[in-house]
Amino acid sequence: MRLAVLGLDGVSLDLARTLCGLTNLPHLSRLANAPAAHGVRAELPELSPVNWTSLATGLGPGGHGVFGFTRIDPVSYAISVGDAGEIAAPRFWETLGGRGLTCKVVNWPHSYPARPFPGWLVAGFVAPELSRACHPPLLARLLAQKGYRLEADTAAGKEDPDLLLRELHAALASRRAALDLLWPDLAWDCFALVLTETDRLFHFQLHAVLDPAHPLHGDCMSFLRAWDGLLGEFLARFDALPEPKRLIAVADHGFALLRAEVDLNAWLARHGFLRLAGQPRHELDASLVAPDSRALALDPGRVFLHLAGRFARGGVRLAEARALREDLRDGLLALSCEGEQVMEDVFRGEELYPDARAGLVPDLVCLARPGFSLTAKWDRREVFGLFGRTGCHTAHGALWSDSAGSRPGRMRDAGRELAAAFPLLA
Repeated sequence: MRLAVLGLDGVSLDLARTLCGLTNLPHLSRLANAPAAHGVRAELPELSPVNWTSLATGLGPGGHGVFGFTRIDPVSYAISVGDAGEIAAPRFWETLGGRGLTCKVVNWPHSYPARPFPGWLVAGFVAPELSRACHPPLLARLLAQKGYRLEADTAAGKEDPDLLLRELHAALASRRAALDLLWPDLAWDCFALVLTETDRLFHFQLHAVLDPAHPLHGDCMSFLRAWDGLLGEFLARFDALPEPKRLIAVADHGFALLRAEVDLNAWLARHGFLRLAGQPRHELDASLVAPDSRALALDPGRVFLHLAGRFARGGVRLAEARALREDLRDGLLALSCEGEQVMEDVFRGEELYPDARAGLVPDLVCLARPGFSLTAKWDRREVFGLFGRTGCHTAHGALWSDSAGSRPGRMRDAGRELAAAFPLLA
């Protein structure tokens, strides 16, 4: 039995079908129009590290401990970017490796730094250093010889669309180089390739992608055709495999055109729940949270009560926590932008994560309506704004297409299908 997993970051089923109507994408069409293709609900928050980790572990955030890109030190209030060290459960490649099967995994988000296991891995975003992104170490040397790019430079591309597209083409070429290197010997039971470049394109150019009259539409379509060509190469390799075999294509979340970014820390400050003792130096500087703050937020929609005993400077007592949380929830549910309600729902942490056993569990988790992107910067004062992005994540309808016909409901259920492909090991 061989399992081939193709990850399509940020591609919802509806968006995939729309793209196929805009230009010739035959290989995406094969996946999106397969009889069993359907949409899967993302885990919340609907971010890549959360959902790719749920796919890798078959667990929700409460089980694997990843709740977002960033985490806060409750003593120093330092904000840091999380990594694979915070994952509190084995990933499928580790589980299968421990049972005698070989996995080769390319560009899986939130798998940096690479940990030793009986297989091959090149980690995906966030992965700052190739030598620590690869296992075995030989893989880093082989990829370096091919000029492998861990990630497109979207920081520079944000202001320069032409540069962004060149960066995305270069990153796509790197994914192809890894596929060419690792697939041909067929010395594997499971091969997973994740293409994250669509997420980057949609964040900054979704308006151009969807608007045939936009000056950059043609260039975006050209990139998507190149991307579809790599899908075709992967599918052709799969088609050439002998039976038994199984193909799964999966996205981690969907995308929608951005109406506004909504900063929860700015909202908390405006309503007197958060006070900063000075001006933060940058968007990740939470060091100035004042002792009389009642709540604070982390990207994208995680709200924490500033509890005594949880945070070093926290002053909220347990006796008042429940009422405070309900006040915050009511206020967030009532939040509107130009007359439109921002939130689809605001969940209580213990209801959303009843199995939580690791990580700092939020007291509230906000789910925005499509078109609103929740943030929690520390140097912004305005609740609503636009800052260079034109597309945002959605929690509904992530693409799932399985040659075995499975129809999981949530991302954790989708992750369990990866192990179920090997019945004796499920």
